[in-house]
Amino acid sequence: MTQLLERAIAQLKTRSIDEQDAIAAMILEELEDDRRWDESFAQSPNLLAQMAAAAMEEYHAGQTQELDPETV
Repeated sequence: MTQLLERAIAQLKTRSIDEQDAIAAMILEELEDDRRWDESFAQSPNLLAQMAAAAMEEYHAGQTQELDPETV
């Protein structure tokens, strides 16, 4: 365990049970979200490459337009 994580846990131990549970739930949710993203990207590398190639084809064919930075 890293020193930073040990410090965070030490501070959490001083919080109420409800606060500890709420923070633990947030951490677990974040870890699960990361796992789902990793899994999603791992299952679709060909799709992402195809989408990127299609976007480049549209760009080279003049079928795209610049985004207005003030509206993005």
